[in-house]
Amino acid sequence: MPLDVKIPPMGESISSGILAKWHVRSGDAVRKDQPLFELETDKITSEGTAEAAGTITLKVEAGAEVKIGQVVASIESGAAAPAKAAAPEAKPAPAADPAPIEKAAEKPAVAASPAVRRLAEETGVNPAEVAGTGKAGRVTKGDMLLASERQAPVPAPAPAPSPAQPAPASQPAGRQTRRKLSPLRQRIAERLVSAQHSAALLTTFNEVDMSAVMALRSKYQEEFVKRNGLKLGFMSFFVKAVVHALREVPAINSQIEGDTLVQNHYFDIGVAVSTEKGLMVPVIRDCDTLGMAAVERAISDAAGRAREGKITLADLEGGVFTITNGGTFGSLLSTPIINPPQSAILGMHAINDRPVAVDGQVVIRPMMYVALTYDHRLVDGREAVTFLVRVKQGIEDPARLLLGL
Repeated sequence: MPLDVKIPPMGESISSGILAKWHVRSGDAVRKDQPLFELETDKITSEGTAEAAGTITLKVEAGAEVKIGQVVASIESGAAAPAKAAAPEAKPAPAADPAPIEKAAEKPAVAASPAVRRLAEETGVNPAEVAGTGKAGRVTKGDMLLASERQAPVPAPAPAPSPAQPAPASQPAGRQTRRKLSPLRQRIAERLVSAQHSAALLTTFNEVDMSAVMALRSKYQEEFVKRNGLKLGFMSFFVKAVVHALREVPAINSQIEGDTLVQNHYFDIGVAVSTEKGLMVPVIRDCDTLGMAAVERAISDAAGRAREGKITLADLEGGVFTITNGGTFGSLLSTPIINPPQSAILGMHAINDRPVAVDGQVVIRPMMYVALTYDHRLVDGREAVTFLVRVKQGIEDPARLLLGL
């Protein structure tokens, strides 16, 4: 008896989504736990996998809106995929191919991320033929983009104009492309606009001397990597500094629900991650109880799952404060927008050597501008400035974080 492939539950607030892409075709032999499709909702993007091995039959086309629990395919357990004839008769291509990436070459792209598969479909580059620079030789988005640039299309020769009629003026092709916003991008847009309309947003700034943190990382990086298997980054320092500052200024760790002020007494910190689908904010739980290595590992794991489309709704809910780092893209200064219902967000920026006055002398130091956007309905200016100063102190003198000063 065939096994139904259903849209899995994604959380109480999600009732439907878009079946964005099939990774298989009808008649394909699939193995247990193999990725079958990509589902986009207004909160997350995830993959559906096979619950059993067998031959799959698709029942819903890519791009269709589907409900949670809807049957989108069936798998005939134990059945083998139909054998190909030695010299098959040429047939016209189907109108809608659910998995064009599989046609690119006989060798499949093993464990390719959604971003890589999307680029393969858009550019025609086969990931199996690209030299991967990622972990264990994995093909990354950057590898695909570079391969696409090298694969320059050859223009078809233009027909010669008729002697009796002048050649038409050349018209630039491809000036616009249009596609419907994904549910996730629509949701991001709605939340950003809602945040600006429903909160009294104000931003305060400061600058941080990164010398002490950079010296610590340089001194202990090799030993840290040997012991923990991952690098010590800047974000873990900022997470710990934020926890320290939230203890000092509890008004930042609160939120408004209707006519009620809710004071939080826990420290679940959201860390913004840029993905192919848009910005996501996985939440690192109980940061006050975690060491630096545990914070780094949690951030790395969450960012990886977000970029690979494996993040869950539970991973994104319940944060009390958010940190975003525009410096990874070279941003010098910005005014981030809060993540409702949180009352504040910290923006990190690029580190640049700048002349500063230290003990009456002009010296060159690695400096970073930091920005705190906050809801003025809950947080006064004095509290916001105090919070940002506490973060600055924690970064410039990391011993404070260990001693709780």
